[in-house]
Parts: sequence; C-alpha cells; structure tokens
Amino acid sequence: MLKNVAVLLLDDVHPFELGVLCEVFGLDRSEEGLPVHDFAVVSAEGPTLRTHAGFSISALCELDRLEEAELIAVPSGGRFSERTYPREALEALRRAVERGARVLSVCSGAFVLGAAGLLDGRRCTTHWRHADELARRFPEARVEPDVLYMDEGPVITSAGTAAGIDAALHLVRQAYGPTVANTLARRMVVPPHRDGGQAQYIKRPLPPTRCDTVGETLAWMERHLDEELTVEQLAAQTHMSPRTFARRFQQETGTTPYRWLLRQRVLLAQHLLETSDETMDTIAGRTGFGNAAALRHQFVRALGTTPNAYRRTFRGPAGLVEVA
Repeated sequence: MLKNVAVLLLDDVHPFELGVLCEVFGLDRSEEGLPVHDFAVVSAEGPTLRTHAGFSISALCELDRLEEAELIAVPSGGRFSERTYPREALEALRRAVERGARVLSVCSGAFVLGAAGLLDGRRCTTHWRHADELARRFPEARVEPDVLYMDEGPVITSAGTAAGIDAALHLVRQAYGPTVANTLARRMVVPPHRDGGQAQYIKRPLPPTRCDTVGETLAWMERHLDEELTVEQLAAQTHMSPRTFARRFQQETGTTPYRWLLRQRVLLAQHLLETSDETMDTIAGRTGFGNAAALRHQFVRALGTTPNAYRRTFRGPAGLVEVA
C-alpha cells in the first residue's frame, strides 16, 4: 500500500505537473471507493514559492515532512536543467531512498534527483528536450529518451507533462491493483495506460548535412521513396561504384543509405497519418514499405507505437469538426 505522499517543490515550479500529483494522490475520493493518502506539499525554499505561471504558493510544509513519506514526488520547474538545489533537500531525498521510500520525478524534476545522486547507475528519463542535458550533467545516469516513464526500483522518472500521469497511475496500479488504477483513470478522464513512448511526439527532421557529392542523389531519393532502391541504383545516379558511393554517403550524411531511406519513409508515413484518411496499405505503398504489415513493423521499431495508434493520437476521430 501507498499511504503517505509528499510533493517537494522548488521555486518556479510548473503548476500543471504539481496539479497532476495533487489530482492523483491529494484528493479524497473515498466515496468512490478509492484510497485516500496522507498528502502534503513541501517547500525546499521558504514559506512562499513562485510558480512558472506567475502566481505564488504559500502555507507549505517544511522539509522535515519528507522524513515520514513513503513516496516523494518532484514536479518540474523553470530552469531546472540549469540551476542548483538546496543541499538540505537533496540530503532529504537521499535519506528517503536509504530508508526504503520511493521517489518520483515529473519532466525536468529528474534534474533534482540527479543532483541528489539518485540517477547514478540507474535507467531514467525526462522530457525529450532535456534528455541530452540530463545525460551531460549526470554521466553516470543511463538516460532513456524515448520512454514515457522509467521505474528503477525506488526511483521513478517520467517524461514531460502528461507522462507524469502515466507514472503516477503506474504507482497506483502497483500499490492497489489495476481495478483501482483504472477507476481513478476513468475519474480523471485519461487512459489508464498509454502505448508507445516519447518517440512518437518528437519532431525529428533529418539533420542538415554538407553533401558535396550526394546532394542531388538525396533529392532524387526523396522523390522515389515509393520505389525499391538499391545501393547499385543510387551509385549509378551519382556515377560511382557502389562501394565508393556507400563510403561517401556515410561521410556526408553520417548514416547509411538504408537508414536514411528508412527515416525518410517513416517521416512521410507520419505526415500522411496526420493529414490524410488513406488506408494503411495505400500509405505503405506511397512510403515504399510495400504493405501494411511492413509499415507497422518499421513504424513500431522507429517510434514505439503502431500507425493506427499514432493516427488516433495526432489526427483524432474521423469526422471530428473543430468549432471556432
């Protein structure tokens, strides 16, 4: 069971992420048969804190409240990837893990856990925009940028914003079982579990490259994504031998012709899924995957979700009309 929950706040906290934690752990829904937690909001930096939205929060508990918590949650905040944190707060987090409590971060709250040394040697995640910086600041952490959340024993980290809901419901599911978690999710009008990971939300255009030799061939490849292309064909376009072409392509793009084509085809499939009602077989044909099964296989490998799930997420129900 999970009875005692504390949320650790620092200046410039993001209200939405704080609200997620209050919604999951801080409301009394006992009339609906849901568990009630001994819930507290704790300040690491004085009795009044600023939020990232411009208003303040006051009447907060002090750090000693963390000593009895079974779960300590750290929401994100402004400049969390750059700033330093109060030594007393970091020590309290370390003591909590040592005595068997769990800690949860939402989005850039992972930087607080990293500063406390709690990510060292552990897999973890944060919002995809901060993943590189998290890995740079805490080289002992094993950053997984594509997942929605990561549960590594006593340390749970989650990606941006709504992924905090995913991680919190995961903890509820562990503590009370799927029935309670599903009931709470329905009450909040959110899915009890989301498929896929962050990869489906990341805009990943191919990086700019200096293509002195293969630039024209790249443009030709983009116009022929629906065709089966071989290195031999591509080399002929560039008037090179296949071996020389493959070497120059790697030098100038940083990847192989196959991987470059695969990424372009996935990008085109994403665009068609977001903007058209074409069938999966049609999209597979236009993107060079051949059939819906091959499209699904490569889409899942690249983005961690299926084409149908991606379309539901980014296009919505068919016939949905936006009202001004």
